[in-house]
Amino acid sequence: MKKLLSSAAVAAVALVALVAPSRAYAWRYYYGPRVYFAAPLFLPPPVYIGPPPVYYAPRPYPPSAQTCYAGAYICPLDQPAPVGGTCSCPATNGRAYGSAH
Repeated sequence: MKKLLSSAAVAAVALVALVAPSRAYAWRYYYGPRVYFAAPLFLPPPVYIGPPPVYYAPRPYPPSAQTCYAGAYICPLDQPAPVGGTCSCPATNGRAYGSAH
């Protein structure tokens, strides 16, 4: 009986030694609490892109006249003038005044 118990004890120790994982693989069977540390994550607020700026059409300028009618004299204008404005043309006795058209 003593021999049977001692051989059973040796067999049990051998069985445990074969079944138990080695130290290299022991970490695979550990399912304890896992704690992870991460840096705080900062997310900036979303960027708002407004509508494009509004461009207005330029103000219309009154049409400018191209010709000066001064009585018997007709001449091109030296500088722009509004339609119906006064203008002058060179004449034989000085300047002749008229209106721009």
